Amino acid sequence: MTVPQPPEPIPGARLLFSLDPSVSHLNHGAFGAVPIAVQRAQQRLRDEMEANPLRFFTQGLVDRIAHARRHLATFLGADPDGTALVGNVTAGAAVVLQSLALRPGDEIVTTDHGYGAVALSVARECARTGAVSRTLPVPLTATDEEVVEIVRDGLRPGRTKLLIVDQLSSPTARLFPTAAIVAVAREQGVPVLVDAAHAPGMLPATVASVGADFWVGNLHKWAYAPRGTAVLVVAPQWRERIQPLVVSWEQDGGFPVRVEWQATLDYTGWLAAPVGLFTLHSLGIDRVRAHNAALAAYGQRVVGDALGVAPERLPEPGGPAVAMRLVPLPPGVATTLDAAREFRSRIADRLSAEVSIAGWNGRGYLRLCGQVYNTPDEYDRLAVRLPTLLAQG
Repeated sequence: MTVPQPPEPIPGARLLFSLDPSVSHLNHGAFGAVPIAVQRAQQRLRDEMEANPLRFFTQGLVDRIAHARRHLATFLGADPDGTALVGNVTAGAAVVLQSLALRPGDEIVTTDHGYGAVALSVARECARTGAVSRTLPVPLTATDEEVVEIVRDGLRPGRTKLLIVDQLSSPTARLFPTAAIVAVAREQGVPVLVDAAHAPGMLPATVASVGADFWVGNLHKWAYAPRGTAVLVVAPQWRERIQPLVVSWEQDGGFPVRVEWQATLDYTGWLAAPVGLFTLHSLGIDRVRAHNAALAAYGQRVVGDALGVAPERLPEPGGPAVAMRLVPLPPGVATTLDAAREFRSRIADRLSAEVSIAGWNGRGYLRLCGQVYNTPDEYDRLAVRLPTLLAQG
């Protein structure tokens, strides 16, 4: 089988970012990369804030945040009145968890593809309330139909108070059939929280089309917003129950403002986030999505070939539209969290490449991302040098 052809570069796209050119940045899915225009927009807002802090915080800031929220919610296909800006997906998930009023014996169900920090939040809430958590194993090769049946069989109506499922999982780059899962859960009266950390900007599906009770996604990954920009979208029947993690002066304002307003936070990232969407649209959102997905597929194939992984054994749980791909590492490599961190650091230090390494179900995986600032030769260089690093142990 031939290696898929890399996409044609988008002219000038690399120049939109201030990334160190001596490093191959192949892990956009971790912290994203903020375009220069967005950095400058945020800096102008910071300059405004520091020129007169009292005026900035007390005259119109709540309305400015609401305006930015409406812009972002419209882009995502979400109801602006049911959307709150939050710092990240983990924060949004924590808001939902502590608003459920869980009791001893209640149950939260997750899958084994979930993000580690969300799992820690679940564990903390269970310890605090006496609720329990249960994890559903989902094979990496499971079809969408099989995933839906696993979820259907794993729910316990009356006892299961929340199902948490990823739209696109971080450790495994698995694209879940979230709309179908939500429909099954609704049949059994189980609310669903969708962890959509990687959806905004990468995936075309709208929030409304997913139909979840709670949907939380980051805009600082694939939508070019400043870091610390995410949205929590809540269905109408839940909004009055949502409480912030910290009470502020907008507590009586209801959702979403009671969640958004946290006194002296730096709100400039949220206010600058629409500039990230402008950048994305200027490049052509469909063009960017197709480019990034094709580049990730190319990188997966050349690195997989270099490690001796047969093409048919390269995971593709996300499908062709996803800009993150997995490459299985040799057995015994990076199978634990500590080992994965150590191996990722070695790749960064010795190969000048930033990648994601994760251990999942006893196997180490390298996750590669594609973004408009990447070029095929960056994956080629990693493919040439990685086997030597592995041989060194």
